[in-house]
Amino acid sequence: MTGHWMYKCDGIDKRTIEKFKKEAAEMTKGSFRYAWVLDKLKAECGCGITIDISLWKFETSKYYVTITDAPGHRDSIKNLITGTSQADCAVLIVAASPPYSQKRYKEIVKEVSTYIKKIGYNPDTVAIVSISGGNGDNMLELSANMSWFKGWKITRKDGNANGTTLLEALDCILSPCCPTDKPLCLSLQEVYKIGDWVLQPGVVVTLAPVNVTTEVKSGEMHQETLSEALPGGHVGFNIRNVSVKDVRHGNVAVIILDHPGQISAGYAPVLDCQTAHIACKFSELKEKTGHHSGKKLEDSPKFLKSDDAAIIDMVPDKPMCVESFFDSPPLGCFAVRDIRQTIAVGVIKAVDKKAAGAGKVTKSLQNAQKAK
Repeated sequence: MTGHWMYKCDGIDKRTIEKFKKEAAEMTKGSFRYAWVLDKLKAECGCGITIDISLWKFETSKYYVTITDAPGHRDSIKNLITGTSQADCAVLIVAASPPYSQKRYKEIVKEVSTYIKKIGYNPDTVAIVSISGGNGDNMLELSANMSWFKGWKITRKDGNANGTTLLEALDCILSPCCPTDKPLCLSLQEVYKIGDWVLQPGVVVTLAPVNVTTEVKSGEMHQETLSEALPGGHVGFNIRNVSVKDVRHGNVAVIILDHPGQISAGYAPVLDCQTAHIACKFSELKEKTGHHSGKKLEDSPKFLKSDDAAIIDMVPDKPMCVESFFDSPPLGCFAVRDIRQTIAVGVIKAVDKKAAGAGKVTKSLQNAQKAK
């Protein structure tokens, strides 16, 4: 679907698509021609599934959009979480299997609405659009191939909306508030997502948790030089005199989504926060709370099970950079993984931070400061 979308938005030329089409036909896998727009790894091209994270850009009448194509299967769950953590909004693709029908569409609407409500979203505020990734139906224009589809509508406090295509649904998304008056703070991966701050050449940055301070020399987005990068941008930037060894992937409230047994103090799953993937121990189960109300139900519960919500003290195995959700939402929410699945999600209520010591300052920054 994503590759076909990029083709329709003029993100890739017809000659390249025809080349992919021919190669896919030779492999008797004709539907792969659009997948190869973003799936570049040999393993991805051979099996037809996304493994790595890919980025592309396109423009609508309202937004300049960076699209992050992330895997959706549990074999690449780390890349899935890393990719989705960089996004301001998500498009969830649910396979309907042809022939497409109104009956199947209604089944998906019911199932998806139930699930997103379970994880905290109001289904009335989510547009559910019937499209065809292979044929391009209802992507940019309403298609006659699904005459039974009468369009989507959403109801919300900030203004209702309706439409018939995926493009219209994207344009009705409300842009998140991104204040620029906070200290620069972004997660490092192969790409970089700015949460609440401004990044400019010449700005002094500190890389944590190794505490190395240096100067940003230049920045770019989609291979175009930037004079400054604002919140919401996926950017690359150049720093000097920093070893690759010094650059690392970067009290909580938890809701247990799906776990086959009971969770007790001492449990040590993997915690995913932005691009960091670090084992953390559930040091203490402080209190069980209401799933929706947040009210205390029980002090010091002996165990937790699926659908329980709780306040927990968690201790990471390695140094980890996080903030409370109220100070920085991007660095204050997380997922918990175990047994090859996401078993819980949560937000950070408070952080016990390690006292900052005298960190390393790079030679390039020292020279820049002397020149001033």
